[in-house]
Amino acid sequence: MPKPTPPEPEPPLPFFVYGTLRPGERNHDAHFRGRLAAAEPALLGGAVLYEGPGYPCLVETGDDRRVHGELLTPLPAHYAAVLRDLDVLEHCVPGDPGNLYDRVPRETLRPDGSRVRAWVYVIAERLAGPLRSGGTLVAEGDWRGRGRTSDTP
Repeated sequence: MPKPTPPEPEPPLPFFVYGTLRPGERNHDAHFRGRLAAAEPALLGGAVLYEGPGYPCLVETGDDRRVHGELLTPLPAHYAAVLRDLDVLEHCVPGDPGNLYDRVPRETLRPDGSRVRAWVYVIAERLAGPLRSGGTLVAEGDWRGRGRTSDTP
C-alpha cells in the first residue's frame, strides 16, 4: 500500500501586519525582536480595519479601500517559530472553522509600486458580518493613527 503524500509545505512568505504587531506597537517585540531580516511599509488593497477589543479586525471588501501596515520578513532560522507564534496569537489553526483570524496569502503593495505576496491575518468570516453591519471603522485604514469613523455606506 503506498504511503499518503504529505501536504505541501506552506511557502515562507513575509507577514503583512497592520495592528498590534507593527513596529512600536505592544505585540511587536514579543514576536519579532531579533527575528527579522527586513521590515518595510506596505498597503493591502480591498480591505478595511474595524475597531476590536484592543486590536483591529481586518475585513476584506474587494473595493478600492486600503489598509496601512508593514511587511515583516523573519530571518530564515526563525521563520517556523514566528509562524507558529503568530498563529497562536491570532487564534488561527489552518482549516479550523472556529478561528478568530484566518491566515491567507494576499498581494501587498510597497511604496515603490512593486507587489509582494504576504501572509495576512483576516478576521474569520463568521465575525466579519457583524462588523460590516455595525462595527466602527478605523479611519484611513491606519491603526497607528487610531482615528475612528462610523461605518456608514
